[in-house]
Parts: sequence; structure tokens; C-alpha cells
Amino acid sequence: MAVTTRTPLIAGNWKMNLDHLQSVAFIQKLHWTLRDAKHDDAVEVAVFPPFTDLRTVQTLIDADRIPFALGAQDLSQHDSGAYTGEVSGAFLTKLRCRYVIVGHSERREYHAESDEVVASKVQAAIRNGLVPVICVGETAEDLEKHGASAVPVGQLQKALEGLPAGTEVVVAYEPVWAIGSGQAATPDQAQDVCAKLRGVVAEALGADAAAATRILYGGSVKAANIASFMREPDVDGALVGGASLLVDEFAAIVRYQKHVGV
Repeated sequence: MAVTTRTPLIAGNWKMNLDHLQSVAFIQKLHWTLRDAKHDDAVEVAVFPPFTDLRTVQTLIDADRIPFALGAQDLSQHDSGAYTGEVSGAFLTKLRCRYVIVGHSERREYHAESDEVVASKVQAAIRNGLVPVICVGETAEDLEKHGASAVPVGQLQKALEGLPAGTEVVVAYEPVWAIGSGQAATPDQAQDVCAKLRGVVAEALGADAAAATRILYGGSVKAANIASFMREPDVDGALVGGASLLVDEFAAIVRYQKHVGV
């Protein structure tokens, strides 16, 4: 496999938290905190606010030249039409979103999104110039029945079907049993699954794409454990949920390289 240097990505998924006014204060404080701490620009920071915050956050990032990437939490399979409540990838591109989360476990569970729906959303993201952050992961039942890698590997294989070689994607391994539980997977567990996911990318998109693709870990990520995950060769960052709503905690996660032993 080709050797490449992957820029670590720390992505904050706000979920359904912070209105557009609160988002301004949050982004400003996070920017100030990282700037005052002389944050290493070698780590890419991305925020994923609710849809109603996107325009506000985009305007603030542009006006103040804040070095954060902007992402959306979901998108429609469709580019336009009579789809009440849906949000087109074309609209997200106009708001200068770079990323969009696709197939998050909460979408799969609460909105019954199948692997086929997730795959069509991946296609919609790429069609509109967005980089999909493709979420895959197993429940506690899946873990017991199939082991840690079988379900996420199958989900990613389906999500990548039909994509041209070299397509840019981000993959996020989020063991559902760890999300919000306070009990993260071990670094060894995360590495084992992430390595297998990189193999799936190689099969679908080619060795060069696999070497360049960033694979994130998500599931009870916090400042106290991020460094241990980032030591693993196939973990290239984190998709952070609850901790991304705490400025100091999220800033400490971004600055994982300052932690002892990294």
C-alpha cells in the first residue's frame, strides 16, 4: 500500500444542540481557546452544527478567518424536488460546507436508514462536491453475534459501491455500544476494526485512496483517552459527540499532541 501522511481530523458533531446564537459564542470561544494555546495547525478541526446554525457559523468562520472546516449532520438522497423537510447537498455546498455526516448510528436507528439509503446519500454528497463522513459501527448485539468488524465492514462495502477509484471520503468507526456510554472501545479494538476498514477502502477505491483516507474513531471520546487512540497507525482522528459541546474539553482533544507520550 502506498505511504502517505494523513492530516488528523478532529470533528465535533453537535447533534441537536446549540441554537444559532449559542453557536456564535461557542465558535468564538473555541477559536480563542485554541489560538491562545498556540494550537498546531497540523490537526484539522471541523464542526458539524445543526442545519439552522450553518449559515451563521459559515459567516462567522469566513468573516473572522477562523481555521475550522464546516460540515452538516446529514443530507437528502435527492438534489431537489418535493421532499418536505429534506436538505439538498447542493444547498450545503452553497454554504461552503466541506463535509457531511452520512449513516450516523442515530440516523440508522431512529430513522431506519438502511445500507442502501446510506449508499445513495454518499453518492449525493460526492455528486455535490461534499466529502462524506461515512459512519459505520456495531451494536452490542452485533458485537456478541458477529464480532467487532463484520458489521462495520459490511456497511462500508455497501457505502462505497460504485464509487470511482480515488474518491475522497472520510470513514468514522463508531461502535454503537460505546456512544454516550462513557465506556470507549480500547485502542487495540479501534485499531483492529480501523485496519480492516482501510482494507475495504483499498478494495473499493484503490491502494492510493486507502493510504490517503482518514479513518476516525467515535464513541465516548474525551481528552483523557484521545491520545491513546491517536497512537494507533490506522486511527486518524475522532468524531466527537458530547465532548464537542464543551469548549475546554474539545480544545484539549484537538490538542492531543500536547499530551504526555504523543
